[in-house]
Amino acid sequence: MSAKKRQPTEQTGEKKVKVVYYDDGSTVADMSGTRKEKTPRQKVPFKERARTFFTVMRKMVVPMLVTLAALTIVYIIMLAAAGKL
Repeated sequence: MSAKKRQPTEQTGEKKVKVVYYDDGSTVADMSGTRKEKTPRQKVPFKERARTFFTVMRKMVVPMLVTLAALTIVYIIMLAAAGKL
């Protein structure tokens, strides 16, 4: 048997398309260095910042409690398996 070089069966004349990514604002990232120096920072009232903070914290309470409960169960199982319970 002789080794043959593989040649493409079909040559396409398509050019590579440059992919452009746009930020849709759906992720949290530090974008503080991207603003222009000429635009002043917006002053957000404390009440609005506090409302945003507590809204986010309220959404995170249940997942944190579930994680804490799961870790506690695993810890109790490990204590029981070691015979120290």
